[in-house]
Amino acid sequence: MHKILIANRGEIACRIMRTARRMGIATVAIYSDADRDALHVRQADEAVWVGPAPSADSYLNVDAILAAIEQTGADGVHPGYGFLSENAAFCETIQARGITFIGPGAGAIRAMGDKIASKKLAMAAGVATIPGHPEAVLSVEEAIRVARQIGYPVMIKASAGGGGKGMRIARTDQEVAEGWSSAANEGRAYFNDGRVFLEKYIATHRHIEVQVLCDTHGNGVWLHERDCSIQRRNQKVIEEAPSPFVDQAMRARMGEQALVLARSVGYVSAGTVEFMVGDDQEFYFLEMNTRLQVEHPVTEWITGLDLVEQMIRIARGERLSFAQADVGLQGWAMECRIYAENPAAHFLPSAGRLVHYQPPLANEWVRVDSGAFAGGEVSLFYDPMIAKLITWGATRAEAIITMRQALDHYFIDGPHHNIDFLSTLLRHPRFQAGDISTGFIAETYPDGFVGTPLSVGEIHFFALVAARIEMVQESLLAPVPDPCEWVVTVDTETVRLTVVHSVGMELITLDDGTDYQVCDDYQPGMRVATFVVDGQPRTVRVWILNGEGYRLAHDGWRVQAVVRPPRLHALAQQMPARPPPALSGQLHSPMPGLVCQVLVESGQAVRQGDALCVLEAMKMKNTLHAEKAGVVTTVHVRVGETVESDAVLFTFA
Repeated sequence: MHKILIANRGEIACRIMRTARRMGIATVAIYSDADRDALHVRQADEAVWVGPAPSADSYLNVDAILAAIEQTGADGVHPGYGFLSENAAFCETIQARGITFIGPGAGAIRAMGDKIASKKLAMAAGVATIPGHPEAVLSVEEAIRVARQIGYPVMIKASAGGGGKGMRIARTDQEVAEGWSSAANEGRAYFNDGRVFLEKYIATHRHIEVQVLCDTHGNGVWLHERDCSIQRRNQKVIEEAPSPFVDQAMRARMGEQALVLARSVGYVSAGTVEFMVGDDQEFYFLEMNTRLQVEHPVTEWITGLDLVEQMIRIARGERLSFAQADVGLQGWAMECRIYAENPAAHFLPSAGRLVHYQPPLANEWVRVDSGAFAGGEVSLFYDPMIAKLITWGATRAEAIITMRQALDHYFIDGPHHNIDFLSTLLRHPRFQAGDISTGFIAETYPDGFVGTPLSVGEIHFFALVAARIEMVQESLLAPVPDPCEWVVTVDTETVRLTVVHSVGMELITLDDGTDYQVCDDYQPGMRVATFVVDGQPRTVRVWILNGEGYRLAHDGWRVQAVVRPPRLHALAQQMPARPPPALSGQLHSPMPGLVCQVLVESGQAVRQGDALCVLEAMKMKNTLHAEKAGVVTTVHVRVGETVESDAVLFTFA
């Protein structure tokens, strides 16, 4: 191969280009209207437009992609993940034209891409599977009957689903009826396949997957496991390799079963066999992903292998250059997915311009895979993942510490994101102990993510940081008195302090008599700065607010701090509070999105919890419900209309 067309976008396209460039292979990017200025377009040797923004008209537009291949003379295609990566017909079409498909054959894709068929194949190969109904369930009535036979709770899955799409948990007959319909609809919408099946839902379990690599000469290896148990909406959030739950004997058993399954379908290239693992260390086959996984970097870091390079070499017909005994396991790697979403609003996706974008610097312990850049757009048409942040350590504890530090260096301003949420998860005692499961997030935040209350120590820390920033900002206008007295409000807590300047640092005394020595590298305009308090360095992300004060974020905490002289603070307490706007008679859109369904009309009475409309944003369909009973007086939207965040959708009486 001398030129590869990457049938994808964003971070995975950029990541494939890095390896291709190192191997001396030219690259071709494809792009939609929404991605004209995208990073993957800029980094490719050539780029070809393939259609409008919706993925069905661009990144899933096979005719346009074939035309791009012909136009550029590409002799290889790497599909990345998502989009056409597990489309057997696309693979066959590419190969029929004499183009190398960098991935498995169409037969393996077809066999493993159908969850019903793959489950039967796993059973035939002697791989343990989850109890359930092995056939497609064709109606709501049949779904309820099967669910009762299996026993609640059950998991409803679209047969062609993946990436969390077309999956629902049901604990009652009503939830089965709703879940069957929505899973079937998502299967048709995303995979053109509405078949649905049911299996037993195992509440407390881990999601552990095994990376396999097979060549065209009959050689195959397993590259250890990844623990992907930290999930929300059935989508992975944090992944790590190896798993803190798996010992060497279990690792070998899972690896061998994964290879048995891969060989049973003549698998070639990189692939992943996913298992559900119980507390008793028994594991059950979930599915096989016949593509490169989002979380492949953690495997690369513990094995020293470049999986994209291996896929290219296998596609060229080369033998694996190593055997199972040569596969090392060095240290621990962890990956956090940086999503454009609002964790405080049940992880609703967010979109918009990245006004500021400053990732941490990459080094031997930190890796950033991203297609984002300052000024770029997070589009509502595609997945909300902004980047993947990967860290390595000699131990799991070291990998976690490095990740927490790297997250503190990651500055994003624009759409909502989950950086503070990730930091909070990483310092949770259960996570640090490795006591995790797929239900960890739901169990930890049953009413939604609200952050962690500030301790007195954290309040004092943010007060010291705010005072130091204020000193620097004020010194731009006039000399600051020495000593200087301030009153700092951290959210709703008040801290009084006195600052005495010393050479290279500040001596700050709180009103309780506690002294702190503070130094830092903060300069006006810096978004990320390190503050050393009594010899302990901590990195803080800084926003200067237009009105008054600062927004500060560190290690999952985010506060608003206002610094005033004592007299101004006293006067500020006399100001009347602004009443919140009266919005009780309206439903506002919690995100930008496309209106897929409007389920009510003007004059209709609704009860609390009734479904009002369905919005689609970033490959997810979100149903909005009535917060209380009332009568719809005005419907402000139509099906097919795109709405902005906070747009009024319905008015109620």
